Amino acid sequence: MLASPGLQDDPTVEIVEFAPAKINLALHVVGQRPDGYHLLESVVTFANIGDSVSFAASEEDRFSVSGPFSAALAGDLDNNLVVEARNRLRQKLSAEGLAAPPVAIHLEKHLPVASGIGGGSADAAASLRGLLRYWRLEKAGIDLAELALSLGADVPMCLAGRPALVGGVGEKLQPLPDLPSLALLLGNPLVAVSTPAVFSRLRNKQNPPIRTIGNSDWIGRLCQLRNDLETPARELAKEIGDVCDLIASQGASLTRMSGSGATCFGIFASLAQAEQAAERLHALKPEWYFRATTTIAGSVA
Repeated sequence: MLASPGLQDDPTVEIVEFAPAKINLALHVVGQRPDGYHLLESVVTFANIGDSVSFAASEEDRFSVSGPFSAALAGDLDNNLVVEARNRLRQKLSAEGLAAPPVAIHLEKHLPVASGIGGGSADAAASLRGLLRYWRLEKAGIDLAELALSLGADVPMCLAGRPALVGGVGEKLQPLPDLPSLALLLGNPLVAVSTPAVFSRLRNKQNPPIRTIGNSDWIGRLCQLRNDLETPARELAKEIGDVCDLIASQGASLTRMSGSGATCFGIFASLAQAEQAAERLHALKPEWYFRATTTIAGSVA
């Protein structure tokens, strides 16, 4: 018999979990395994903007979406990574004799879809965290690392949700406690870029690694690094170069693509400057996505 999950005392109360945007400040492709998976080294941080996932009592499992970018997901909800995270977590809990009753999950989609800032992976990671909270099983001793990786290479880093130097295929996380909060402007031309297509155009898959990271001059160090996927992504979507050029024109100290694109970021001296740049670029390209934000610091004071 499955153990009682200890649901909310008031089943009408929702639990809400934040799914922050993941930013690859640098991304080096340093090899490829025999099974085809690429070996990466990436400096990752997380923004103070993102999606949200809520959980509420239901007689049967339900999943719904809303928000400015929900239309891109509405046609295939059964295959959403949030649903897969729920199903796999439930299987893992059931194997431990722990009940995971039906739940209504609602995703508020504020991040562009398939945009290189971990939207789907962040949603899956938030679902794992939120479901354990909702079922009151945070202390059940479930090892989520393998489960997170099975959902996607970006899910482990999104589950941790802290700045890190990421290695392997995404499973190796080295915390970066001295990475400061950064003021960013994110820009996306809202064009679809296929991650497999980007990797297929990558001419060299044995690039120099990051080696060491972390010093007082973070901007200077980041400027020495790169995103190895940016050149092939620009070949697939010239708008990526246009976005980077526009952000750079606003005075960013560093402009680069995140992940496999098409979102690009610029680092600014302050949030106010990033917000002013976002306002100017939105007026220039109202059909594109521009959003100013800050990132979390590597350590909490």
